[in-house]
Amino acid sequence: MLENWVVMPTCLPLVRRRCHACASERFRTSGKFRVNANHKLIDVWLLALCTACGETAKIAVLERMSVRSVRPELLDRMHDNDPGLAAELLQDPVVRRRSRIALDWDNAWRLDTGGSDHLDREVIDVSVRFAARIPVRPVRLIAEGCGLSRAEVERLIMEGKLVSTVRLSGKLSGDFTFTLKR
Repeated sequence: MLENWVVMPTCLPLVRRRCHACASERFRTSGKFRVNANHKLIDVWLLALCTACGETAKIAVLERMSVRSVRPELLDRMHDNDPGLAAELLQDPVVRRRSRIALDWDNAWRLDTGGSDHLDREVIDVSVRFAARIPVRPVRLIAEGCGLSRAEVERLIMEGKLVSTVRLSGKLSGDFTFTLKR
C-alpha cells in the first residue's frame, strides 16, 4: 500500500538579502504590496521587513510595465494584498533573480504523513509530494516521517534497505517516492 506524505508550507519563508541599514540578512514578508502607477506605467513591489531593525525592503515584482499589459485580476490581487499571490511570487525564480534574494524555509513547513499506522510494517512505500517548492533534505523528511534519527536513515540507505529513484543526499523540492524495508 502506497503512503502519501505532503510537505506543506506553514507560513511565508524568510527572505535572505542584506539589509542596507544594519547588515542583517533576514527579512520577513507580510504579504503586502506597494503599487505605484506613473501615467501609463506601473511598478509593483512586495514589501519585506528586516528581522533585526525593521527596515523595509522592496522586492520588485513588476517594473515599468504598461498598465494595460497587467491582467486586471492580478492587479486586484496585488491591491488586496493577497498572501497567496505573495507566496506564488516568492516561488517565482524570475522575481528572486531580479531582486537578488534567496528563501529561508527553516521553520516554515511541516510534514503531513496522514498518521503513524505505517511505523510497524516491515515494508513501506511512500510517495512524497511538495505543496510548494520547499528545498528539504529527503533524509530529514524520512527521519521525521518514520520516527527515526537521521543517522539511522543514513545507515538504512547504506545497507540498501531504503531505496529511491532519486538521490536521497542533498536537497529536493520536487515529488519523489521511496521504499523502506526494516
